[in-house]
Amino acid sequence: MPRRPASTPSKAAAPSKAPTASNAPTTSEAVASSDAPASSGAAASDGASSDAARATSEAVLACPVSPVGDIIFSRWTTPILWTLGHHGTLRFNALQRLIPEITPKILTSRLRQLERDGLVERTYHPDIPPRVEYALSDLGHTLTPVFRTLTAWGEDHLARVEAARRAYDAARAEEDAWAEG
Repeated sequence: MPRRPASTPSKAAAPSKAPTASNAPTTSEAVASSDAPASSGAAASDGASSDAARATSEAVLACPVSPVGDIIFSRWTTPILWTLGHHGTLRFNALQRLIPEITPKILTSRLRQLERDGLVERTYHPDIPPRVEYALSDLGHTLTPVFRTLTAWGEDHLARVEAARRAYDAARAEEDAWAEG
C-alpha cells in the first residue's frame, strides 16, 4: 500500500495580497517567495493537477495549521506519538499492547510514515533474534508541549463540549418530533 508523501512546507510566508485562484502560489512557491504569483508556464498547462495544487496552496495559506494537523493528528499518529513520549523507547509488540485497538498493518504503516516525517527513530539491533525499537526523535520530542497543552484544554473544556452536544441532540430531537407531529 503506497504511503502518502508529506507535503508540508517548513515555513509558509504570508503573501502581500490575498490569494485568488489566479495568483495563489503553490506550496513550494509560498516558501520561496512571499509575493511571487503562480507561474503560467508548464505547471499551469497541466489543468487538473495545477488546479489541485492551487486549491491545496490556498488551503495552506488560509489555515497554516492544516499541514501540521495532517502530520500529527491523523487517526493513529497521535496515540503512537503520545505513547512513545509517555513510555519512552518501545519495541513493536509493546507499542501494540499499549494501543490494543490498532492493527499490526496500520501500526507498521504509521510508524514508517512517522519515521519518514522525522518524528520517530527506528533502531535495529542485529541480535539473535533481531529486535527493533522505536522512540521519539528530537523533532518528535518538540511535540510534548503541544500534547500537554491539548491535554490541559481537554481537562478544562471537554465537559462543556459534551454538554453542548447533549443540548444540540435534545433540541434536534425536539425539532424532529415537532416536524413529524
